This record gives sequence, C-alpha cells and structure tokens, in this order.
Amino acid sequence: MALGEQLGRLLLIKLGNGLDPEVFSNLCGLKDRSFDLSANSVDTTKPSCTNPGEAVQKTGRPGIVSRTFQGSGTFVSSVAMKAFMVHVIEATVFNAQVIVPGLGTFEGSFFVTNFQATGDMENDLQFSATFEAAAPLEFTAEA
Repeated sequence: MALGEQLGRLLLIKLGNGLDPEVFSNLCGLKDRSFDLSANSVDTTKPSCTNPGEAVQKTGRPGIVSRTFQGSGTFVSSVAMKAFMVHVIEATVFNAQVIVPGLGTFEGSFFVTNFQATGDMENDLQFSATFEAAAPLEFTAEA
C-alpha cells in the first residue's frame, strides 16, 4: 500500500458492554462497512433588496448532522453478537466506538435502525445492520 493509505477492514464498530469501566469489542464478521458523516443544508438564500433583478446566489448553512454506520457480513455467533442482538430485538441504545483508520474514533450512544439476516441453501448466514447515533458523538483524533 502507498504511504498514507488505510485498509478498509480497519474501519470498525466496537460495541460497549455497559460496565464501568466499559470494554468495547469488535462486531465480528463484517466484510463491508461504511461510516457516513453528513449535515442537512438549510437554505438561507435571499434575493437582493437593492437589485432584485440580478441573479440570486444560493446560500446555506449546516443544519441537522447525522452520523450513521452501516455494515454487512457473516453472522458469527459469539458473546458480543448475542449482546448486540439483544439491542436489536429490544430496540435499545448502547455505547459504541467507530474507528476510522487515519482519522480517529467517534464514540457515543447508538441504536440499530435496521437489521437484516439473509441466507441461502449452502452458504453461511449473512447479516446487515445500520447504526444511527442516538446523541452527539465525541471525536478523538488518531495520534
């Protein structure tokens, strides 16, 4: 790999165990993953009062921010997966860390907005999940 490039498989979501001190464990089995940092655009465009015939410049400002992690892969039965499935089934909020290689760690409360299990006759059970931040996340830059 070229200098500064990062491995995609190191984009991780780690689930907290809820204890004090909290221990975070990788959600095992993920093959594909993404982390979306986005903000809605609030339109602040106003036509000129002094020259209403001139072209109007669209302007905006950031609105609601969204932090969403998505992952899919092989369902691996483990203590961490069983604890994760309790959050999915009961629709509860839990602590997690999203580690973005080369950038840093986003930590805070998440909940699962979508979970899907899929399978066919011969291959391993697959799953996909979407995690949404339940509160503002703390960011720690990678050292």
